[in-house]
This record gives sequence, structure tokens and C-alpha cells, in this order.
Amino acid sequence: MPRKNRRRDQPRRPTSGAQDPSLVDGPGGPVRVRRITGEGAEKIYRCPGCDLEIQPGTPHVVAWADDGDGDDRRHWHTGCWNARDRRRPGRWR
Repeated sequence: MPRKNRRRDQPRRPTSGAQDPSLVDGPGGPVRVRRITGEGAEKIYRCPGCDLEIQPGTPHVVAWADDGDGDDRRHWHTGCWNARDRRRPGRWR
């Protein structure tokens, strides 16, 4: 019989391709952020930071207002998201 290395009292880790959303400060208030892996990226999106396309298979960031219902989600290149504070203030497009 194969040996189990995981203890029974340890909870299972989530196996989702995306990390849990985290809360960060945005220009208009708190923003939920989720990092998407390359395997989880299946569609083409337009990055509001550089106005270029995010191709399928490209790891990127999804951000939306904390008080919203998710309809305002925006997909960002990771570099564009990290540089959002150095861009013109209030421009989320």
C-alpha cells in the first residue's frame, strides 16, 4: 500500500490556477487584485496601462473595485500593474 505523506489534520491546499484576491489601495479606493497564471489565461484582453493586448497564456493581473460586483474588472500586464503609481493619476481607462 502506498504511503501518504500528508497528515490527516493538515488542510488541503487549493489547486486553483489563480491566487485568492487580495485587497490593495487604488486611486478610487480599495481594489481587489488577483494574479492569473499563464495556464489560466485563455482569452485576449486589452491592458488599460499600455493599451496593448494581453495574449492567451500570458500571466497577468486582474483588478476590480472592492465595493463593485466585478463588472468593472480590468486585466493588466503585471509590469503595467506594478507601474500604475508612476503613470498619470486617475487614468484607469
